[in-house]
Order: sequence, then C-alpha cells, then structure tokens
Amino acid sequence: MVTAFVMIKTDTNRIPEIAQELADKDGITQVYSVTGAWDLIAMVRVREFEELEDVISDRLSKITGVQATETHLAFRAYSRSDLEEGFALGFE
Repeated sequence: MVTAFVMIKTDTNRIPEIAQELADKDGITQVYSVTGAWDLIAMVRVREFEELEDVISDRLSKITGVQATETHLAFRAYSRSDLEEGFALGFE
C-alpha cells in the first residue's frame, strides 16, 4: 500500500465544498482542513505507486478551486498499534 499526504491550496470561499469533493474521490481516504500555509490535507492510499498520478493529477488537481498541491510520500507508519506489536512477546 502506498500512502501520500497532499497539501492543498484552495479558493478559500469553497474550502468545505472542495473538501467534500475530495473525500468523495476514489483513492482519497481522508481530508482535513488545517491551519497554516495550506488549506486542506488529503491522505491518498493506493495499491501501486503508479496509481498516484491518477488520483493526484487526474482527480484531485482538476477539482474547481484547487490552486496548488504539494505531495509527501510516507515511508513507514508509526502508530501506537504498530509499536505495541513490535514489543509484543506473543502472549495473548
């Protein structure tokens, strides 16, 4: 599984509508409105690296009001459940 985080600059008058449009697209699993330099962050999850172009260039970037994007690829996920599994000794 390939995970990418896409920072998105939008038309500020349409942030909620754009966020909903993004959330409805295949391959986009979560969308957050955020503070700072970017308006939205979308989490993209696809099976193959090559699918990122379809999601980001063909779906996400073509939504009316999306002005700019910056994509960050995830190498590894660190979460509480991952860490607990790493230290587990196999006892139930």
